[in-house]
Amino acid sequence: MKKLKKEDISQEVFNLYDAYAHNKLERREFVEKLSLFAAGSVTVPALLSFLMPDYKNTMLVDPNHPDLESDYMTYNSPKGGGEIKALLSKPKNATEKLGGIVVVHENRGLNPYIEDTARQAALAGFITIAPDALTPLGGYPGNDDEGREMQRKRDSKEMLEDFIAAFEYLKAHPDCNGKVGVVGFCFGGSISNMMAVKVPDLAASVPFYGGQPSEDIDQIQAPLLLQYAGLDERINAGWPAYEAKLKEFSKEYGMFMYPDVNHGFHNTTTPRYDKEAAELAWERTIAFFKEHLE
Repeated sequence: MKKLKKEDISQEVFNLYDAYAHNKLERREFVEKLSLFAAGSVTVPALLSFLMPDYKNTMLVDPNHPDLESDYMTYNSPKGGGEIKALLSKPKNATEKLGGIVVVHENRGLNPYIEDTARQAALAGFITIAPDALTPLGGYPGNDDEGREMQRKRDSKEMLEDFIAAFEYLKAHPDCNGKVGVVGFCFGGSISNMMAVKVPDLAASVPFYGGQPSEDIDQIQAPLLLQYAGLDERINAGWPAYEAKLKEFSKEYGMFMYPDVNHGFHNTTTPRYDKEAAELAWERTIAFFKEHLE
């Protein structure tokens, strides 16, 4: 069977996957619509297999990297979900206190891609915490479909409190210098925007293709680095109004729009991944954090 490549797939297929991944389509409807693009050796099962995350072959950092200390722990989230599981990572044998980064997952819990991203940030010289907002429901279940269904059962405001509590935990950590930022993807991008609104002492925020806040934008104190995908019409529709408010209140921000890439372009595990855009966006992210957290 011919191995599918990104260039063989219609943009409409990626749009369908985006709708499915963000709970706009039930799985049955998604499969039905996907069947319209099946022809010859390009079967529906082949399309489904191509679109679903591949966690086994796409990690960028060995979980047992010799230069890292990375392990699971729990912290208290009194206003959110109680005890929250998280991955805490930092460079091994660091001699100075480190800037901290909260790494916020997509709408499916703490999956291997987000863990890998948190370890990447730690290797760059930070102490990172990657919480699992699904902890009160038993934690990330091992696959994204079930993870999305679980996350829909949690209250969004309580999940925001879970990530704010992670910020507080990291800020007080003995290995942290007290400067803590946040980076998040999709749902996590929205949380990163909201943390900028809600946390006055947040040191920096980097939302990747995240939904924009509509209220209290005047409360933002943290510098923002906003990263968007050029083909992501759903999220990009909210940018002009957000930018107008950021300008109105003279907020510090920078925005990069990566042309011809899809929502999720940083995620190494699906065919939406764009290596060139992802590496450039990550380079900018780390430089931004070094500027504001060190």
